[in-house]
Amino acid sequence: MEELKGNGLKIFDAIFARKKIVEIDGIEYAIKKFSSGVQYVDLFGYRYIEQNRNKKSEWGKKAREGHKIMWIIKGRRYIAQILDGEYKILKK
Repeated sequence: MEELKGNGLKIFDAIFARKKIVEIDGIEYAIKKFSSGVQYVDLFGYRYIEQNRNKKSEWGKKAREGHKIMWIIKGRRYIAQILDGEYKILKK
């Protein structure tokens, strides 16, 4: 889980700095975009995804207010959240 946090924080920084790539363990990974403009990185079976500002959810509202929010997902399960640089494991 420490690796997940470390990778997550690196990807978070790269996404919100609007970079095109993120380097992890000396390997460069592309920061991709959905047609909605939402940025994400797929890495070791996890998806690191920026919060969609256009969602009508509480999180979409926070993103519109300027908060930086990223989710770490595996399959359909939300594993962790990084909110304004603070990493948080999501419990079931």
